[in-house]
Amino acid sequence: MDVIVRGKNVEVTEALKDHVTRKLSKMEKFFDHHRSITAHAMLSVEKESQIIEVTIPMDGLLLRGEEETPDMYASVDRVVDKLERQLTKYKARTKPRHSTGAREGDGDRVDTELVRRKTFPRKPMTVDEALMQMDLLGHDFFAFTNAETDTINVVYRRQDGHYGLLEPR
Repeated sequence: MDVIVRGKNVEVTEALKDHVTRKLSKMEKFFDHHRSITAHAMLSVEKESQIIEVTIPMDGLLLRGEEETPDMYASVDRVVDKLERQLTKYKARTKPRHSTGAREGDGDRVDTELVRRKTFPRKPMTVDEALMQMDLLGHDFFAFTNAETDTINVVYRRQDGHYGLLEPR
């Protein structure tokens, strides 16, 4: 696994770079050994927080994890644990189904059965109209056809209370 380590508002020492590379390289066991995988790690410092963001493009998906602690080495360890849990869950979901339609791994139930289907109006609307509709419904997200681009978009409420928009490239 190739690991690219960058820093923002922090000096990336050789010891820190080696720690990040060593920890992330342990995740190679989750990947097909015939493919080249590159992990991108961005280390940053904001006030008392030591933050690491890791992204790993894989099979058309993007694996991403972020951790923030007062100690960069602890942040690195925690983000690797988080990414390994995500990969374990992903691998369990992509295995052929058992007759029960559900599997258990590491104590977490992974249920891949579709249990509900919802429809949404095809009437194109603006982002502002979609935000208003989401609020009226009391939902945290809302899928809609964007009147400006004629594509399916999703508006969502962020943890910080602001809104986000997902739109295809």
